[in-house]
Parts: sequence; structure tokens; C-alpha cells
Amino acid sequence: MLGKSQYYNRSIRKIVVAFGTLFNDIQLQRYMRDGKTKKEIFKVPLSYGSKERYLTAITSDPTLTKTIAVNVPRISFELTGMSYDNSRKQQSLIKNFAMNSTGGVSAQYVPVPYNFNFSMSIYVRNTDDGTQIVEQILPFFKPDFTVTVDMIPGMDQKYDMPIILNSVNTTTDYEGGMADGTTRLIIWDLEFTVKSYLWPAVEEPGGIIGSYSTTSGRYGQANTNIYINTQNRDAQKLYVDYQNGNNYYTIGETVRANGSSYYTGKVIYFSNNTNGILIVGELNGLFSPNNVITGDYSGATYTVTRTDVTPLKAVHIVTTAVPQDSAPDDHFGFNDEFTEWPNTLL
Repeated sequence: MLGKSQYYNRSIRKIVVAFGTLFNDIQLQRYMRDGKTKKEIFKVPLSYGSKERYLTAITSDPTLTKTIAVNVPRISFELTGMSYDNSRKQQSLIKNFAMNSTGGVSAQYVPVPYNFNFSMSIYVRNTDDGTQIVEQILPFFKPDFTVTVDMIPGMDQKYDMPIILNSVNTTTDYEGGMADGTTRLIIWDLEFTVKSYLWPAVEEPGGIIGSYSTTSGRYGQANTNIYINTQNRDAQKLYVDYQNGNNYYTIGETVRANGSSYYTGKVIYFSNNTNGILIVGELNGLFSPNNVITGDYSGATYTVTRTDVTPLKAVHIVTTAVPQDSAPDDHFGFNDEFTEWPNTLL
């Protein structure tokens, strides 16, 4: 849609599963006639489906005797609707970022807030079964209960999802009349609102890769390196044959490969020594070994011997605790030291 490729985050499915999981372990205890001696305990079945569907199945036997014995007690729930929640809207251009499995960066715009309406019905044959099930549910909602769901695992986006209990109602249906002793069906209806989100597609823009390392011990210090992907044409690190070249490149001048106007860049750094390191940016193409690089202003000419296959470190940040001998439970601050490219290569 709108020129975007197909994607499916399973957002709605995960919301439905998270909601149903809350009620998937409700148990019912039966007692002897004295009301104290425990007789049996069993798990109440939970299914997804409409109330009408289960009422039809339960009441399909005219006498209700066999059908209710088989089908109740049980719980059903369904997603009945959803609506946009303007009160939780965030700035639309905000993005979340995460490192992906290939070492690049994945990006995703913030999700769109929606309210999801759920209806849940509890079907029982006697009053005590119904109140026992309901009392296992209601105390958790005051009037909401929050669960945390990992909606987009690749982006490490774990969101708190409030589930609000809106109403509780009960009805009693008799097949026939109350006086003739026919079986009754007691139904508890609970209405919920789930405040969650719908997520857009995950993009793979690449470009920047973060690397972090932390020292151990009492003296706290964290080192952060920000790299530039060498497959990005913004910059490239080259090694040139310094011994057989001439003159010196001027910082900021345009250089060309083999005198061609199609492969150009601007000099960001030149080592001016036997290391023969040349950093070029603003590229319209990647230089290759054996390319002859000529500067427009200086006339310097050098042959590329090889290109660096590792990322270029753009910024090196050292964060140090102040004072450095601070204990974990002490009050302390931080001091940041920034080394920017091309000094990070020296």
C-alpha cells in the first residue's frame, strides 16, 4: 500500500493472544454437600469466539441436560471492535532504532495508538460456579491491569498494555419456565478495553553502527564508538602508495579516480607520511585498488593499494565516573570526552 512492500507485524494477533492468556489458567473447585470438603478441581476451558456461537452450541440440546454437562462451565472471548486513540498520539516523525543481526541498524516509526474492545462471557450451570470464576478475575482490575508485551522482537520494543475492565453483567436463561424444573444457564458478561498500538514496517536504512564496551571493577568507565558503514558512499578509507606518489593532498579539495569526473570525492584526511592513509568523503562512487587518485587543487597523485574493509570510527566517546573511585552506592557524576573523526584514526 502507498508504494510500500508487504509487511505483517502480527500486532492484532499478539494483542488477542496476550488478552486471552490472562484468563487461560482459571480453575474451578467443587465441594461436597457440606460446602467445605473439596471434591474436585479442574481448569475452565477458554475459547475464542462470539457469545452467540457458544449459546447456540450450548442450547442445541432441547433439554440442556447433556449439552450443558459437556460444555459448561466455560469461557469465551472475542475482539468486538477497535478505535483510534488521539489522546496517546506521539509525534509522527519519531523513530525507534535497533541493531539488526547483520550489524546494521533497523528503524521503525512510532506506533499508532488504538483502543481494542473485547467481550468475554462466562457460562455456568449454577450460581456458585459463576461467582467463583468471577472472583478470580475482578480483584486484578482496579479498574485496569497492565501486561508487558514484546510486540516487535527484532526492535526490542516491549510495551506496557493496560487492560481496563469496563463493566460486569449477569443474566440467567431458562429453557422453558422456572416452575417446570428445566436446566438454567447463567451467563456473566465482562467488557474490556485494551490500550495498545499498531506498528508500521521495519526499515533497514543502514549507515551507522554502534559498538559499546564497558570496563570492569570499581573504577567506572564506558567506551562508546560510533562507526560509519564502509558500504555507505559518504566516506571511504584508502591506503595509497606513498613512496611513488607526489605532492600532498589539501584538506577539502576534490580528488578524482583515473582523471574521471564520474568517481570523485573530497579529502577529509591525508596522513602525509609513510602510512599513506587517505580518507575521502562526499563520494559519488567507491574507489578501488589500482585507482590513480589526483587532487584538483594540489595536483597530488597517488595509486590506491588497498581499501579498508572495516568500519570507519567516526566518534570515540569515553564516559568516566567522577570521582573515579566511586563505590556503586556513592553519589557521583560523569565526565565525557569526545574524539571526532579523523582524529579517531590516529
